Order: sequence, then structure tokens, then C-alpha cells
Amino acid sequence: MRVLGIDPGSRITGIGVVEATGDSLTPLHFESLKLSGAELPVRLGLIYQGVQEVISRFNPDIVAVEQVFVATNAKSALTLGHARGSAICAAINAGCVVTEYSALQIKRAVVGTGSATKEQVQHMVRVLCGLRTAPAVDAADAIACAICQIHTAQVEQKLSKASA
Repeated sequence: MRVLGIDPGSRITGIGVVEATGDSLTPLHFESLKLSGAELPVRLGLIYQGVQEVISRFNPDIVAVEQVFVATNAKSALTLGHARGSAICAAINAGCVVTEYSALQIKRAVVGTGSATKEQVQHMVRVLCGLRTAPAVDAADAIACAICQIHTAQVEQKLSKASA
């Protein structure tokens, strides 16, 4: 299973492609799309293009996107929603299936607790993927989102086999 994980942001969007073979997780690609400096429509276009390029290069089986958190600042939440929308539209237009996970679900799947810090997520991504150094925070969050999808699919597969 090959999964593209996306941690959408209006200034930095994390992207990570992870391949699962049995119990092994292999990060194929990860990056932080740095979008600051441009107007919002330009940044949204860069997110769309960046996601499309990664999809065409790595051909993921599924795309997992982090859901919008409940923000106290409505403008920030709306801007983040636009970033998510650009990433999701790029995935859907490329013919990909898209799943969504909350930050709590992602942290639980990777670290074991929903209250994990960014540094704990970075550390566990490094350990689970056998990386020498931890990826940047946004890239680590994207990889963690992909790992959450992989773990969820593995559990669903085991439950399906057990009930059959």
C-alpha cells in the first residue's frame, strides 16, 4: 500500500509518501512546501500543483489529509480550509481516493496518545520509518497522516479476516 499524507497549511504544507510492505514502512518522499510571501490564491495554486506533481510521480493508492482543527480565529480556520480544499481537489482530480483524519487520530496512531507534541510525532516518524534524522515538523505530520491511514487499513483488514 502506498499512501500520500498531507498536512495542509496556508504557509507551509507538509507532504509525505509512505509505502507499507507487511510491517515495514518506507518513506518514499517527504517535503515541506513553503508558500509564504505570495497572495493566498497563488499559495493555493502552489499547493494544488505540488500535490498533483507528487501524485503523478508516486501514484499513491490513497491520499490521507489532516482535518481542520477547531480554531478560535475564524479567519485562520477559513484560510486553512482553503489550503485543505486545494490539496483535496488536486487528489480528487487525479482520481485518488481521499480519507481524512483528525490530529488526535493521527497522534494516537503514531505516538499512542492524542496529546503528543510535535516533537514526539517527529521522533516516532523517524523511528517507525527508520530515518537517520527527523523530517521537518510539517513533513513529519504528513508522514504521520500517511502512517495513520496505513495502520487504519491494516486493522480494518485484520477485522475483516477475523469476521469472515
